[in-house]
Amino acid sequence: MQPDQASIVMNFLLNSLEHEHATTAKVLDRVPDSGAEYTPDPKSMTAGNLAWHIASAELFFMTGIADGEFPKGGDRPESVKTPKDVAQWYRQAFPQALEKLKALSGEDLVRVIDFHGIFKMPALVYTNLMINHTIHHRGQLSAYLRPMGVGVPSIYGGSADEPISTPASA
Repeated sequence: MQPDQASIVMNFLLNSLEHEHATTAKVLDRVPDSGAEYTPDPKSMTAGNLAWHIASAELFFMTGIADGEFPKGGDRPESVKTPKDVAQWYRQAFPQALEKLKALSGEDLVRVIDFHGIFKMPALVYTNLMINHTIHHRGQLSAYLRPMGVGVPSIYGGSADEPISTPASA
């Protein structure tokens, strides 16, 4: 892929990322602090850990793509203890990371980045991987909500808890 082509694809992906961010933030907002330890199965992450995984992994990928290398580790900040803290951290950290992605050149997007020796792909490819990763885990977390006694927000359409309202003129 040529740099100018990568820039066109990235513009498309950034629009998707912004839309998905708003949806992910809605799901994270719904996780009650009282449900942080909820898990549907012993092999599953707790709701609190899954919420952190979603938020932190997205920012991890955004940072790595923008910097041209993925950071090592990445502990949860001491101030992020509850699911509500995770949602707030995610909303605050996202805009700055998004601006860094928007500033990338076509050449930046086609450069190959090593993912800790596991695989090497162009930066642009990691952007799509990141979006899919977030959607996958957001789906898991949204399935935790109702058993925790919390309504599921609309995601790609209405839910039983947040139906689509049809305009009267329709």
